[in-house]
Amino acid sequence: MNSQYGSLISFVVLIAAFYLLIIRPQMKRQKDQAALMASLALGDRVVTIGGIFGTIRTLEDDEVQLEIASDVVITMARSAIARKIDA
Repeated sequence: MNSQYGSLISFVVLIAAFYLLIIRPQMKRQKDQAALMASLALGDRVVTIGGIFGTIRTLEDDEVQLEIASDVVITMARSAIARKIDA
């Protein structure tokens, strides 16, 4: 009987640790990424997940055009933006 409670308690502790160490941080990253996507605006300096630095020229639902050099504009997925650069 005592062994059953020990097994149940270890299982609950394992589930709680899994939630705290894996699921909760992932949910926070997803929430932060969604907030970043919502806060993008024309003229923002950003870095893509591929390491390309650029300035946002146009924003659409799922696409963004970045100016990466003078008169060089590329179109990419909006979700490919990793972060804003504070200037």
